[in-house]
Amino acid sequence: MSEVAGRESRPGEARLDGDEAAGVLRLRGDWTLAHHAALRRQAEALRGRLDAATRVDADELGTLDTAGARLLHGLLGGERVASLLTDAGGLSRERRALLKAVADAIAGREDTPAEPEGSAIGDVLAHIGQTMGVFWRHVTGLTGFIGLILETALRASVQPRRWRMTALVANLERTGLDAVPIIALLTFLIGAVVAFLGATVLQNFGASIFTVDLVAYSFLREFGVLLTAIIVAGRTASSFTAQIGSMRANEEIDAIRVLGLDPIELLVLPRVYALLIALPMLTFIAMLSGIIGGMLVSAMTLDISPVLFLSRIEENVGLTHFWVGMAKAPVFAFLIAVIGCLEGFRVQGSAQSVGEHTTSAVVQSIFVVIVVDAVAALFCMEMGW
Repeated sequence: MSEVAGRESRPGEARLDGDEAAGVLRLRGDWTLAHHAALRRQAEALRGRLDAATRVDADELGTLDTAGARLLHGLLGGERVASLLTDAGGLSRERRALLKAVADAIAGREDTPAEPEGSAIGDVLAHIGQTMGVFWRHVTGLTGFIGLILETALRASVQPRRWRMTALVANLERTGLDAVPIIALLTFLIGAVVAFLGATVLQNFGASIFTVDLVAYSFLREFGVLLTAIIVAGRTASSFTAQIGSMRANEEIDAIRVLGLDPIELLVLPRVYALLIALPMLTFIAMLSGIIGGMLVSAMTLDISPVLFLSRIEENVGLTHFWVGMAKAPVFAFLIAVIGCLEGFRVQGSAQSVGEHTTSAVVQSIFVVIVVDAVAALFCMEMGW
């Protein structure tokens, strides 16, 4: 130890003795990072002068580190370094181990194929393909889950002892009764806004009375059920996902299966049934609240009395518009409940996964509701309803 510590550092040297055909490359001194610049210049000068017959003499090689080993590998090449490693008398065991580690690292890096350079159009098409693949997996998973729910519902419907009435009532209270205030308030305000905008535009044409038709048509056919479904999607679908996802993260669903119970029958069906009952009721409340909001604005800004407002609706707005809006409610309720429960079952077991799937449930529910509503609107228009 004292000899190594007391030894002075000698700059490394690479010298070719003899002619190029049968010369000897002598390696001397310390091949370390401190002498890297000078050693690199020598290596570059000698690199083209070495051939297969050139011998390597490393008896006088001093200290060696990874920087020097990298320079030696670049100067000698992989084959000559491999032959040097087999020469037990040329290098000490420690230097052979270091040189071998550096050679293996360089060989591994060279064997790794370079990633092909992609084009902008190719990257865009690849991203589109991946997105379509994810979308298709979501569609097939949702379709399969709907089939599983329908099969379980048919099997349980003929056995009244398996009906979960307590869970149904509890979910009905959370999804229906607790949502009445926010549904009524928001649709009341939206109705007031629609009436105000309609009055502002129609008053310029002397057709202020048609504000009544605008409010009635919009809330009976579209706004009542659509706004309710969007609010329920954000409020209830997230709740279903968080509840079932937390149970899955805590392995409670596995415990339910161990007990011989069906998680679909125990957890999903009560939530689906509750939302199928609650959403039509909330839709009806939203229709009334929106019409009342429009009636209030009409009375304040257009001098249309509530009696005239209601009589106008009775004379000009058919009952078909009400049934068109109400018919959408069970469809939206079923899709929202199914998506919320499905995302809950997809949770992987961590709090982060619960948050991600809760967000996904809300986004998917709102997206599906709007798409189905647009398709239903086109269908009703073609049918003349």
